[in-house]
Amino acid sequence: MLKVIDSTNRRAVERLLARRPGRDPAVARRVARIVADVRRRGDRAVAQYARRLDGLRGPLEVNRREIEEGAARTPRQVRDALHAAASHIRRVATRQVPRGRIVTVAPGVEVEERVIPLDRVGCYVPAGRYPLPSSLLMTAIPARVAGVREIVAVCPRPAPVVLAAALEAGVTRLFRVGGAHAVAALAYGTRAIPRVDRIVGPGSAWVAAAKALVAADCGIDFFAGPSEIAIVSRQGNPDWIAADLVAQAEHDPDARALLITPSRRLAAAVAARVAARTPREGPARAALAANGGIVVTTSLDEAVALVNRLAPEHLVCDSDAMAGRIRTAGTTFVGRFSAQAAGDYATGSNHVLPTAGAARFRGGLSAADFVRLSTVQRLTRAGLTRLARTVTTLAEAEGLLAHAASIEARLGS
Repeated sequence: MLKVIDSTNRRAVERLLARRPGRDPAVARRVARIVADVRRRGDRAVAQYARRLDGLRGPLEVNRREIEEGAARTPRQVRDALHAAASHIRRVATRQVPRGRIVTVAPGVEVEERVIPLDRVGCYVPAGRYPLPSSLLMTAIPARVAGVREIVAVCPRPAPVVLAAALEAGVTRLFRVGGAHAVAALAYGTRAIPRVDRIVGPGSAWVAAAKALVAADCGIDFFAGPSEIAIVSRQGNPDWIAADLVAQAEHDPDARALLITPSRRLAAAVAARVAARTPREGPARAALAANGGIVVTTSLDEAVALVNRLAPEHLVCDSDAMAGRIRTAGTTFVGRFSAQAAGDYATGSNHVLPTAGAARFRGGLSAADFVRLSTVQRLTRAGLTRLARTVTTLAEAEGLLAHAASIEARLGS
């Protein structure tokens, strides 16, 4: 069921690598109408969409008592696992917060870089086939570590395990709402749902389209497409590789799972084991049939080049030497026991990652995404005198004579 393609078949390889989630114009139009409606009618619109699309019964907000009761209904071993995962995420996030600094550019010229937490962020938690408490941990904990004071989470149908994650992560408020209407409410605010400075977290095509639409008015993490994995190996364990490919494919029928290898023997072995491991029905079978593949390259160098073009969300490879040659991946797993699923839950590295080639220009979500860097500039008279000729010369070269005059006014007085 998993296609094996020779890299010499350029057309087939191009089709496999170029497969990107298209932005459906019909979805974009519907999302634009929903966002405009929420901006116009506020809570009335949000409640109507939530009842119709999310199956909302009762109030929009989950109160503290409900969160605590939901957490108490979560099995103890699950709560323990959430706590362990959360501690690892905190440990990594703590090292990601940028440090402020003061730079003396020249005598009398000082630039301070201040690190200021965002005031309020929104964490989107999907509620599709299964509850996703890990996504709430991955978004809310780095925000809390960065010093964000108010963390607002939205989830259309928060299961008890999600409520337990909200309690563990220190979520401030939680609302039973999802989809484009939830994104619009977070971006613009309503009476019930406060406006946030940034929206983070994965979601459906509707959520992704809404985030892209509101990005001019509210920060977002990135436009997220279906999940993806690329494995580069020439001597890996076929059963383990197959297990990773099937695991990633079970996320979504649109997920992409690829093996790129110079070994024809490994390619054949992995294809056979994927066929044996894949359930007869479900998202994994659909994803592997539509978006999966194995590319047999002429060399390891060619395999590395293809992965650098692909810029996958998740990369699994044999060695540090190989990982060092691949510059475009959201996150990389190196070595025999570095299972990709471990990163989804428990290593502490964030699993909210760039997809659809976005790893070419950014990495995954981190605590640094929840602060803003602002500079404070201080000049003495001697410092301004030292810079005056540079400033006035450049200002006059650009025709901005009032800029030059503002320097002369200070030094001439």
